[in-house]
Amino acid sequence: MDGLFYFDPVTFYQVVAFPFALLFNFLCAMDSFSITARHIFLILGGCLLAWMAMAQYAVLVFIPAFCAVALFQSVSPEKVHCWTFSFQMTWQTLCHLGLHYTEYYLQEPPCMRFCITLSSLMLLTQRVTWLSLDIREGQVVVKEAWRSPCILSFCSYLLFFPALLGGPLCSFKRFQTQVSRSESQWRPLSFRPAARRGLLLLGLQLLKALVRGLLGAGSSLADCHLLGCTYVMWTTAALFKLTYYCRWILDESVLWAAGFSLGPDPPLHGEGDISDADIWTLETTHRLALFTRTWNRSTTRWLRRLVFERAEAWPLLQTFAFSAWWHGLHPGQVFGFLCWALMVQADYLIHGCAKVLVSAWPGRLLYRAVTWTHTQLIVAYILLAVELRSVSSLRLLGASYNSLFPLLYCTGLILLARKKKRAGASPAPFTQ
Repeated sequence: MDGLFYFDPVTFYQVVAFPFALLFNFLCAMDSFSITARHIFLILGGCLLAWMAMAQYAVLVFIPAFCAVALFQSVSPEKVHCWTFSFQMTWQTLCHLGLHYTEYYLQEPPCMRFCITLSSLMLLTQRVTWLSLDIREGQVVVKEAWRSPCILSFCSYLLFFPALLGGPLCSFKRFQTQVSRSESQWRPLSFRPAARRGLLLLGLQLLKALVRGLLGAGSSLADCHLLGCTYVMWTTAALFKLTYYCRWILDESVLWAAGFSLGPDPPLHGEGDISDADIWTLETTHRLALFTRTWNRSTTRWLRRLVFERAEAWPLLQTFAFSAWWHGLHPGQVFGFLCWALMVQADYLIHGCAKVLVSAWPGRLLYRAVTWTHTQLIVAYILLAVELRSVSSLRLLGASYNSLFPLLYCTGLILLARKKKRAGASPAPFTQ
């Protein structure tokens, strides 16, 4: 187990990027720092950070980034999304297959720098496909001249260092608006938000140490018995969630330090907030569907636009299946995301029926307490399946008493679906 203030490699490099983000914000407030100079700074910073974090594997990020820019300039707006999506997902899948070969065939631990590269590739896929959809829908106009300023802006957007290794998805329109602000619109960073983020990170690190102590050394699904497996599952999932919360806050802090969330104007239509970490909602909701929409919000918004809104049949299943593909198609990920889709579908039906049956406030209070507990346990079950990934870990999880929690929701899904089918009612909308 790691120590209290242990930094994983990605976190370390994000901390290294933080002073450069502050420097970029400071330079943007100077008259001599032009928009072109800002783009060049972001590109060079991204290339330097990629080489520091990934070494020779950085080429695997540079190649698809520059190929995407070439496709933006060469392919018609009507076909650009199809071409860029196909190329980017093919490239990312081949890289993930390299990880599969190392882990499952050679039975060797993967290179940490290669894992960082895969994580950066996944974020690059988000930016590439979001921009290609903007181009296809006419929201972004591409100038065909290869010496046009949009070439530089495309490259800086795909490789800008505050979002290279982590952070919420920043759309190209928001990126352009932020970078193109005049010197007078760049405001110095205030102490209060920085102190608040720092204290929150410190509190989460202390909480991680507490949960790690509760879990105990050597605790695993292979050593637990009966309800003890539920305790191990819940504490392990809590450790995973706290790690995600710390990473999200740090990633957002780097973007904030670079000036990409300081604008007083409301977010552009369809882009939402820049924050991924709504911890309060995630930890207090009794609805799995709300948890799903809130978890990693920018990625959820990207999946909705890329898959859910374009799917002609089974949009929820297609969205989670694509998410498993995007994550790498490890056995635990395939099982976890497909299970997640079934649980969300069951959540809509079960809670829709409960609204009618539970009316008195004591019943509602008991209902919320029970469903909150069950939601947290299902989330823990899915998180362990996705994070542990391997077939052996998945077998241990499936054979434990923890499988009763998703089975209860599956039973409710089957019974309520049959009831609605007999009544001729339409299925619950997934976009509520």
